[in-house]
Amino acid sequence: MIAYRFKDALYLNITNRCTNDCTFCLRRHREGIAGQRLWLEAEPEAGAVLAEIGDPAPYREVVFCGFGEPLLRLDVVKEVAAALRRTYPGLRLRVDTNGLANLVYGRNIVPELVGLIDAVSISLNAPTAGEYERLCRPSLPGAFEAVLDFTREAVRAVPEVTLTAVALPGLDLEACRRLAESLGARFRVRPFIRDEEGV
Repeated sequence: MIAYRFKDALYLNITNRCTNDCTFCLRRHREGIAGQRLWLEAEPEAGAVLAEIGDPAPYREVVFCGFGEPLLRLDVVKEVAAALRRTYPGLRLRVDTNGLANLVYGRNIVPELVGLIDAVSISLNAPTAGEYERLCRPSLPGAFEAVLDFTREAVRAVPEVTLTAVALPGLDLEACRRLAESLGARFRVRPFIRDEEGV
C-alpha cells in the first residue's frame, strides 16, 4: 500500500528501509497500520506515488511516512512534494522522519525541503545518547547528535518542527520535552502500541 488514509490525513509509504531498528517499532510485530498492509513489493517512483494520491483536497494534510524512513528516498519526496505544491498550493505537506538524513547523505538536506514541506516531525524517543542507542539501535554512528543537529537545522528553515517520543515504560518524557524545547521545537508524545501478545 503506497497511499493510505489515517484519521483525516493521507499517508505516503515510499520505502520500508530504515537506518534504525527500534525496539518498539510496529514493524516488529505488524505488517501495517489502519488496516493497511504496508510492506512494499518494490519502492514506488514519484509518478506511481502521485497516481496513488489522486485528489488530496479532502485531506487535512499529506504525510510522507509509511513503514520506513522517507528521507532515504529524498529525490522522490522532493519530486512528489513539488508536484503537489504546484497543483495544490494550499495543501499542507509533512515529513515524519528519524532525523538522520544529514548523516546518511553527508550534507545538510534541510534547505532542499524549504518551500516544499510545511512541517517536519522528528522521532527523538530518548533524552540521552545512551538511551537512544539502547532503544533505537541505529546502524549509523553518532546518530543521537545527528538527530539534534537535524532538528536545529529544521527549526531554522521549516515552518513547523515537532520532536516526538513514544510513551515507553520508564522513559523520561519530561526530559525529552525539555530537550525538544531547548532546540526550539514543539514536543508530542506518541502512544506505545503493543500487539495482542503484549510485545
